[in-house]
Amino acid sequence: MRIVRACREMGIGAVAVYSDVDRASEHVLMADEAHLIGPAASTESYLRIDKLIEVARRSGAEALHPGYGFLAENPGLARACREAGIAFIGPSPETMERMGSKTAARRTAQEAGARVVPGAENPLDSAEEAEKEAQRCGYPVLLKAVAGGGGKGMRLVASGQQMASAWRDARSEAENAFGDASLYVEKYLERPRHVEIQVLADQHGNVVHLGERECSLQRRHQKLVEESPSPLVTAELREAMGARAVGIARAAGYTNAGTVEFLLVASPKSEFGWEFYFLEVNTRLQVEHAVTEMVTGIDLVKEQIRIAAGERLSLRQEQIEWRGWAIECRIYAEDPENNFFPCPGRITRLERPAGPGVRVDGYVYEGWEVPLAYDPLLAKLICWGSTREEAVARLRRALDEYVVAGIQTNVAFFRRLLQEGAFLRGELDTELVNRMLAQGAARPPAPPAAVEAAAVAAALSEMTAPTNGLRLPDRQARFGQAGPPEPPSRWKQAGRQAALRGPGRRGR
Repeated sequence: MRIVRACREMGIGAVAVYSDVDRASEHVLMADEAHLIGPAASTESYLRIDKLIEVARRSGAEALHPGYGFLAENPGLARACREAGIAFIGPSPETMERMGSKTAARRTAQEAGARVVPGAENPLDSAEEAEKEAQRCGYPVLLKAVAGGGGKGMRLVASGQQMASAWRDARSEAENAFGDASLYVEKYLERPRHVEIQVLADQHGNVVHLGERECSLQRRHQKLVEESPSPLVTAELREAMGARAVGIARAAGYTNAGTVEFLLVASPKSEFGWEFYFLEVNTRLQVEHAVTEMVTGIDLVKEQIRIAAGERLSLRQEQIEWRGWAIECRIYAEDPENNFFPCPGRITRLERPAGPGVRVDGYVYEGWEVPLAYDPLLAKLICWGSTREEAVARLRRALDEYVVAGIQTNVAFFRRLLQEGAFLRGELDTELVNRMLAQGAARPPAPPAAVEAAAVAAALSEMTAPTNGLRLPDRQARFGQAGPPEPPSRWKQAGRQAALRGPGRRGR
């Protein structure tokens, strides 16, 4: 839907593909035309390059945008587009092979002068090889998919006893997610910061960076909250990381939009107080690209399309400015009280937040049946403010307005996260969420049945009280917030009294 909207604004027709379970998805309804691509199983639909090319030819599409996930970082799709005479909105297949492979990307980063996290230089053939590499690096280590991204095909391994099962599970997940089961081993750094740099590169040798995104708040190696700028990064550190990211992109012959990811570890020896290590390159548009758009004012999808059409970058590095602060929460159909287990089902009520500085990128609607077949991401809630404090305040307000009924979501978890002292102070790391969850439940426990019954009775009593036809809903009942009622507001009481008196009546 994000891509369709960009095409609409540029006067470009948009063609969508869908599987059986996505037949009524909102992206299908929004596109100018849509084509069935196969059954629910991604290996028979969204991972079928031949079917994508067939639809592109049948519809007369001039270009193909891979989005993110599935085949977005698969060089086979980019190569198939080239052979079919279809522009691929992304880097060349050769660059994707070099940078999409985590091991090859590490070698390229080293050639460009970047420091890398210790680990294997090539894909591994067996759990036994992985065990040897882990012993060389020292436990704990991460098993990672060579073609991976988004936390898929990744396992934390604390000891040799866990390696065999972790190897089996990671290979299976990598195969299902990317069609490539290759794995490698990387040293696990304790409590690092995860910061990434957005780059744009055209086909004429021009490369710029659009600053950083803080992505340290993760669970199971999956990002949950992203923000730009980072509370950690100074102007000097941004310049150093940005220059390194641009250098890596140039070394790889990169074109289009990409993200260079770094892990930061505190170091008194560094002039910045932090050492940054190259992690990987995402050869696609990132899920969290919206926070960069909000602080730079640059539409990344439109830039992608223009670059693929052969146009030069419209901005030089010195023209790029960052204004304010943007924070994103990923809204998932999952139950925080049940180990964040996916919660597919029918959405019976949906009310999205709105107002100044609030953006919602989502695809669901009332009556939509959230499928179990795919990632349970429902929407991305992005809030902008002139300062980090204002962005956080708007995000709290927006989460209070967000209503999704019929399924469980992680909205309550985010409400709690935004109250955490470490988050408010900007003291973030990749283990913060796990430490927070270890402290207790993600939302207050449900009230006893007797209390619920009393609350219902009180609500019914208020609904039947005379109000001269006005409905005066209680805010806590409207948004499902827990806790004791606030004392009555004199401003609210005065406003209600004026409304009850009617127009033209100023009092007794």
